[in-house]
Amino acid sequence: MRNKLQAGWITPGWINYVVLPLSWLYILLHTIKAWTYRAGLQKTTRVPVPVIVVGAITVGGSGKTPLVITLARQLRARGYRPGVITRGYKGQSTIWPRLVKPDTPVLEVGDEALLIRMSADLPVVAGPDRAQDAKMLIEKCNCDVVVSDDGFQHLALYRDLDIVVIDSEFGFGNGWCLPAGPLREPVRSLKRADIKVRNGNYGYKQEGDGHTMDMQIRAIRNLSDGKAVDIADLKNDSVHAVAALGNPERFFRQLEGFGLDVIRHRFADHHFYSVEDVAFGDDLPVLMSEKDAVKCHDLPHTERLFVVEAEAVMHDDFFREIEICLDSQT
Repeated sequence: MRNKLQAGWITPGWINYVVLPLSWLYILLHTIKAWTYRAGLQKTTRVPVPVIVVGAITVGGSGKTPLVITLARQLRARGYRPGVITRGYKGQSTIWPRLVKPDTPVLEVGDEALLIRMSADLPVVAGPDRAQDAKMLIEKCNCDVVVSDDGFQHLALYRDLDIVVIDSEFGFGNGWCLPAGPLREPVRSLKRADIKVRNGNYGYKQEGDGHTMDMQIRAIRNLSDGKAVDIADLKNDSVHAVAALGNPERFFRQLEGFGLDVIRHRFADHHFYSVEDVAFGDDLPVLMSEKDAVKCHDLPHTERLFVVEAEAVMHDDFFREIEICLDSQT
């Protein structure tokens, strides 16, 4: 039933119409919750450094985390001391907030938290209470900018800049809110966004002065020894590609765009891999994203596993706009 419901998030089917009244209830509850913050009935915490939220109004893989990594790296290169807070989704830690270290078990803090820590090499705090996450980041790591991975709907933390990422291929789906559609809140909520970023250059067209993000592959490395491989060497035969992502099709098509013959294997977003998940009864290489790779380092026979390293590329105008905002806070 769930698969049928999500299949209708682009073109609605009968089941989406059946649950549409639940979406109306969802919108009502969301509106009431937002009003309680505006009216001061619920507390919004303000921390002593600027907070940048990178969020979305749709569920799934819009490209928030890659943009967070690129943004944090750029802020550091420009003289700031950034840190990142993230939900720690699927993490099983019993203690929150949690300062993420390179050797923190992925099962405890979730794949996205560990991916950001490993890729950006910056302080990362995971936990469901973003205000507490931000306070820990500032107190323990002396950060002067907090970047929040997701959190556009998390109104308990005051933000100085809201960035919303929109998947240009998926857009807003059928335009309905959960559960009948993929929206976390109505499209009109984009008015709250200070900056809109379009991930890719597909059907959705940016309204106003937005920015475009391009996901580019940097390298493909063996998961066992970290050595880079020439993508031309992978064209001699088929390759398996596994993806536990919000938008796995984008990942598969990116590989096929390099001329690879890809055998696709889809898993639910944030899926934790077992040996059986990457054993296909042959000796063909198995390619995966960095988000998937952080969950596979402890699997046996990693010499057959390869991680596709990619980065979100933005025009310099994007970073200049953010710098102007940060400078205005000082």
